[in-house]
Amino acid sequence: MLIEDLTALGPELLLALASMALLVFGVSVKSDPVRPVLYGAILALVGAFFLAWFGAADRATAFGGSFSLDGLAKAGRALVYIGAIVSLFLSVRYFEIERLARFEYPILVLLSVVGMGIMVTANDLLVVYMGIELQSLALYVMAAFNRDSVRSTEAGLKYFVLGALSSGLLLYGISLIYGFTGEIRLDAIAAEIAAGEDRVAVTFGLIFLLSGLAFKVSAAPFHMWTPDVYEGAPTPVTAFFAAAPKVAGMIVFIRVMIEGFGTIVADWQPVLWIIAVLSMGIGSISALMQTNIKRLMAYSSIGHIGYALIGLTAGTEAGVTGVVVYLGIYLLMTLGTFACILAMRRPEGMAENISDLSGLSQSQPGLALAFTALFLSLAGIPPFLGFFAKFAVFTAGVEAGLYLLTVIGVVASVISTFYYLSVIKTIWFSAGSDVFVSERGTAVSVTATGVALLMTIGLLFLLPPLYRLADAAAAPLFSG
Repeated sequence: MLIEDLTALGPELLLALASMALLVFGVSVKSDPVRPVLYGAILALVGAFFLAWFGAADRATAFGGSFSLDGLAKAGRALVYIGAIVSLFLSVRYFEIERLARFEYPILVLLSVVGMGIMVTANDLLVVYMGIELQSLALYVMAAFNRDSVRSTEAGLKYFVLGALSSGLLLYGISLIYGFTGEIRLDAIAAEIAAGEDRVAVTFGLIFLLSGLAFKVSAAPFHMWTPDVYEGAPTPVTAFFAAAPKVAGMIVFIRVMIEGFGTIVADWQPVLWIIAVLSMGIGSISALMQTNIKRLMAYSSIGHIGYALIGLTAGTEAGVTGVVVYLGIYLLMTLGTFACILAMRRPEGMAENISDLSGLSQSQPGLALAFTALFLSLAGIPPFLGFFAKFAVFTAGVEAGLYLLTVIGVVASVISTFYYLSVIKTIWFSAGSDVFVSERGTAVSVTATGVALLMTIGLLFLLPPLYRLADAAAAPLFSG
């Protein structure tokens, strides 16, 4: 029934209606609408989170099977909403100080999250495409949100041009798959392949589909937009880019590959193998040469996508569980790190160069400790949570017989440790005269401190529920 279908998509409908209502409110009120719209957007995201968490039963479908409300969708929605909520909190002070506060920004975030919600629940290739495009159109505008900045405008233009190219690849791959199988629903495609559909022809279309999806998660060699966009976009926008869209893109990756093409793992596994190796290699090696911390985080995110792809390349239930665990921990590490970056403020403005962190341990010891804990976690050093994220995907790789890929992942992780430790060295052992403006008590300070503590002691209480969530996300894909 239509009512049941609409109820299943309640979180997306709530966010869509909230974005329209907030837009009307923003253009109607005479007083400054920025803060009310922002808090209204956060409230809508919190409501959507609860609707997704306590809403439709697992394995439910909507609109004739075009949407799947299983455990994977539940996990994807929850992580995306958490990423968006924290990103909005982090943006408040930055936009006010930089005089960029406009009520349109929270609305763009809501619209992009609607697209992400459609992406993670999609069981149909056209619905996947619709969700990706809705997300991307909002992200293009957000990248160029600082209209007076050449860097921001350039970032938005590069993202738009390359995004249009990737969308063309994605849509072409979908058209080829439809042409060869006559289906666009993932379960129907899987049935056609199992019935003996020409695997070579389907794989040809799948290559284009993989290329488009790889761009959306900035996996190499489709990563070229990431460093420039991360550096040029306003820092809170970069924080959002590095968090929620990456999670949504990887959830789509999982669903498409496992649910739609899980019967031909041997055909697409070599392609993902190469993408994972390139992502880990380019991410780790290129980051060694960076002097801008936002560009460093861009290459770091490329490397982390490579590690996550090890679990997906395995094509097993343990692999999917590992990827979801990785995404949850990566989301927290990334948001915490960008909270620290947003706290890098000197009297004359934001500091983005790694060398600007010299002397931070003397002027802001709390921020220095948070940076250290988060970077050690990103490096995957035990007992920080980042170690258990990598352990989950490496274990899945070994169990699937991907020994060489796992060894490459370990080597790339060791290389990445060097640039994380070099930043920590700059923080603690390099003399500096710059005095950072204290952000004590602000959203960025609270977030940075809280997430750093989670990375340190989260093993005790965060990892078990995250594994349960990941197990519930993976199980339906392999239940037959």
